[in-house]
Amino acid sequence: MQLTHLSLRNFRNYAALELDFKPGVNVLIGENAQGKTNLLEAIHVLALTRSHRTSRDRDLIGWGGKTALIQGVVTRQAGKLPLELQINSKGKRVKVNHLFQPRLSTYVGYLNVVLFAPEDLELVKGAPQVRRQFMDTEFGQMSSGYLYHLTQYHHQLQQRNQYLKQVKLGGKFDDVLWQVLTEQLVASGAAIIVKRGQLLQQLEKWAQVLHEHISVQREQLTLRYITQVELTAESNETTVAASLMARYNEVKTREIKLGTSLVGPHRDDVQFLVNEQNVQKFGSQGQQRTTALAVKLAEIDLMHEQTGEYPLLLLDDVLSELDDNRQTHLLTAIQDKVQTFLTTTSLNGVAQQLIHDPAIFEIEAGTIRKE
Repeated sequence: MQLTHLSLRNFRNYAALELDFKPGVNVLIGENAQGKTNLLEAIHVLALTRSHRTSRDRDLIGWGGKTALIQGVVTRQAGKLPLELQINSKGKRVKVNHLFQPRLSTYVGYLNVVLFAPEDLELVKGAPQVRRQFMDTEFGQMSSGYLYHLTQYHHQLQQRNQYLKQVKLGGKFDDVLWQVLTEQLVASGAAIIVKRGQLLQQLEKWAQVLHEHISVQREQLTLRYITQVELTAESNETTVAASLMARYNEVKTREIKLGTSLVGPHRDDVQFLVNEQNVQKFGSQGQQRTTALAVKLAEIDLMHEQTGEYPLLLLDDVLSELDDNRQTHLLTAIQDKVQTFLTTTSLNGVAQQLIHDPAIFEIEAGTIRKE
């Protein structure tokens, strides 16, 4: 999978832009606050319909404008595919091959991306919410079913929490309504948990190989899915749903007292173990960075395994956060394998030595010149 052409209209500091990219490494070089990350963000938004930097769509529209437009041409095994995303005050509109898509969830997956930025080091040492967001972003690109159940789950969770909050504030408790809302949430939640368990197991397989290589066979990485129901090799949506329902019945009184849902995938986590030790709590900064790098690189192979296509890799100023050894492993792993977009203030050292024939785009104040 490759992005061969990108067109921007009124996106961030780009009033109008047309760019062609090469299959290998595309380097976006320039000083800070010139538009490098904005360009990377545009690719991310084109793929996932949302930014990794802001939750406000209005921030993506250029100053004084009412609409932002991102268009791209993606080359897949089946051929070229035009994608389009328009952002305005009413929301987003998306097209695939010039055909309007009624739901954003049916659009996601035509262009897959893996983003690695300095803040992704928080994947290991950050809050559980960071790791849940990681799973939802990556697994949603690989599985339309996962994305569908996730969308349903968030909507159902909001409804159930609103009901529990009303009861907490003195509203009448209706056991039949509680049962209906809980069963809906359980069905979606079970599908999410089962898929997360399956994909995390596959991700671990790829990440272990990479982690061993980076640590020179001194360390072994394990990924442990932390959820509130027991998962075994025989678990399926039916058995997980039954376990979830039992847990909801156990905490029923507490949920009514607190006015919120205490069980489900919105409270899950992922634990990273290096040589059986929790690297989040006991690992050195170097071990945490190696873990984050191995997991992010493993996403590339997992996406290829699940979809038959390699994703785009977006590296947002991440080289400055990695030492020479980790830079070498990163750049060696991606060389001639995935189309890569790399932002940096300068291309030197290990990067300059290892990147073969990059396309270099110099960016200054929203103006781009290709070397």
